[in-house]
Amino acid sequence: MHLLSKFPSTLVATLGLYLLASCTPADPNVAVVESTPQTAVVDVEASSTAEAVSSGAEAAPSETEAVPTAEAAATETVPPTAEVASSIAEEPAGVFVENGIAIRGADPVAYFTQGSYVAGSADYTYEWGGAIWQFASAENRDLFASSPGQYAPQYGGFCAWAVSQGYTAPVDPTAWEIVDGKLYLNFDARIQRRWQQDIPGNIASADQNWPAVLSN
Repeated sequence: MHLLSKFPSTLVATLGLYLLASCTPADPNVAVVESTPQTAVVDVEASSTAEAVSSGAEAAPSETEAVPTAEAAATETVPPTAEVASSIAEEPAGVFVENGIAIRGADPVAYFTQGSYVAGSADYTYEWGGAIWQFASAENRDLFASSPGQYAPQYGGFCAWAVSQGYTAPVDPTAWEIVDGKLYLNFDARIQRRWQQDIPGNIASADQNWPAVLSN
């Protein structure tokens, strides 16, 4: 009975201490920090300046990329067009013509591209060396226009044998031969055979006589 009489008072004392402990801060020296979000402070002027410098660095091309040097520009070459090549081609001192048509209307390009005599057409012409040259196609005409000296016959289309002998004579366009990439025409097949007996010698003689033979 004596122990039971003390139990309620002990219980009450214990509960009182518990309540007192829960209402008192554990450490009065510890500050309570509220989790309030803080706003970052940004220097707007400094930021804008940095962005401007960055943009300028990216936009401005380097000196080596912006403008080509004068030396580089001077070394650039532009290939001449067909019209320019035609205008600067050296024209012959004279051309064998009949009624204004060179080498009796034969297509000079066809000798090289087709390996045979081909008659030209009045539909495809080109004026060069004071004569009208006729061609079998627009393609052949354009080839000739781009480089007349490459396709025109030697000695203006006069007989190669005659020029080697110091005079000029007309030609038969079926009496032809290409030697070292150059076209030679002769008066006819018989004269051509005579010329063929010494082609190098006859060419050398004709080269020496041309174009002085035009005044003979």
